[in-house]
Amino acid sequence: MQTLTINIQDSFMQDFLSIVDHYHGKIQIQKDKNLENDPYFYERKKQLQQDIDDIDSGKVEMLSQEQYDKEMHSFFTELKSKYAN
Repeated sequence: MQTLTINIQDSFMQDFLSIVDHYHGKIQIQKDKNLENDPYFYERKKQLQQDIDDIDSGKVEMLSQEQYDKEMHSFFTELKSKYAN
């Protein structure tokens, strides 16, 4: 069996279910709880895995909370001095 994800217009849902009902022995319909909670779940999951891979490979540096706070403080200080009139 193969799995596909399909998007169906709300106004067509009942028609679609009627069509699929004729093939109830060959087609299994299941709601994906991940997508119900977050329509972008799989895109976010893919991006998170890419971020983890980039950190593990050294391509990207992960900052500690302390380093992040320092850099953000420095950044905002620089912005304020640059645009203060």
